[in-house]
Amino acid sequence: MRKIFLFMNVSLDGYVEAPGHDISIFHGDFEAFSAGDSGGVDTLLFGHRTYDMMKLFWPTAQATQTAPEVAQFMNDRRKIVVSHQPFDPGWKNVTVFSGDALEQISQLKAQPGQDIIILGSNTLCVSLMQEDLIDEFQIVVNPVALGAGTSLFAGLSQKAELTLIETRPFKNGAILLKYQPAAT
Repeated sequence: MRKIFLFMNVSLDGYVEAPGHDISIFHGDFEAFSAGDSGGVDTLLFGHRTYDMMKLFWPTAQATQTAPEVAQFMNDRRKIVVSHQPFDPGWKNVTVFSGDALEQISQLKAQPGQDIIILGSNTLCVSLMQEDLIDEFQIVVNPVALGAGTSLFAGLSQKAELTLIETRPFKNGAILLKYQPAAT
């Protein structure tokens, strides 16, 4: 069975985005992402809003100049987008899951292949957490406080116990925290 893991940036005060869905403050995460476990990933999993933001940047020449390895990774991998409605994705290697997305993701996880990474997509993450479909959480704590925004795991309806398995500091002051769901 394939592993699904979350890679999420968060501020020191626990926000995954500033008011207005602004994620521009998380611009220095390329070191953490490149140093992460992305080599064994063959599928990217997004919620629709996060996908739309990614699609605006990663297929561009600016992305290739800014972070060529990450841009190649983002453009070459298979992308799954969870959406309430079907839509034309407008980027290569994209499949849209609408309808019973949790069942579709469960089936995807059971198929042969490498790991599946969720990039951002806090609402999708919470839905998958509640169904025990996430195997690992890679949280990059950034040295910035926002004071307001969307909290990490906003909307979680039940407590989720996690076990810290690794920490890794970066030159920009960010820290990668890796967790697994705690054994119950």
